Amino acid sequence: MATTNPTRPDQAVDTSPATRTGASPARLADDQSHGKTTIASNVVQKIAGMAAREVSGVYAMGGGVSRAFGAIRERIPGAGTVSTSGVSVEVGEKQAAIDLDIVVEYGAGIVELARAVRRNVITAVERMTGLEVIEVNISVNDIHLPDENGDDEAPTTSRVE
Repeated sequence: MATTNPTRPDQAVDTSPATRTGASPARLADDQSHGKTTIASNVVQKIAGMAAREVSGVYAMGGGVSRAFGAIRERIPGAGTVSTSGVSVEVGEKQAAIDLDIVVEYGAGIVELARAVRRNVITAVERMTGLEVIEVNISVNDIHLPDENGDDEAPTTSRVE
């Protein structure tokens, strides 16, 4: 509803409530100079790591050395989680770039898996932070075979009697 300004009848003043459709609260507050929202890079790292692990076919994150340190870190009480292992980010005021190191399950289509990981990471980071993800680079460092690390163990019985 627009009303006429009594001091200047030729100008209309909009007295209707502001609409907020399509804008995230953080961007809206920033656009109106009500304050500044800063998102730490480790927040984006954790979101990206969790989103990447959600995709079926991702066995682990990180290269061999970071996975080994992560396994040690998990055993130390109070040392935290390994949610940022294999994830590095650059975070600006409005954009983020993400690099992922992943290990895939044997049999997974790597191209399709990378596409799904990229889509899931971009969706999660943009939805939760309001940052525009300009790129997600994925490095496949290893492939996990079913018989590695004692997974899917075959019976150790003799074939002959």
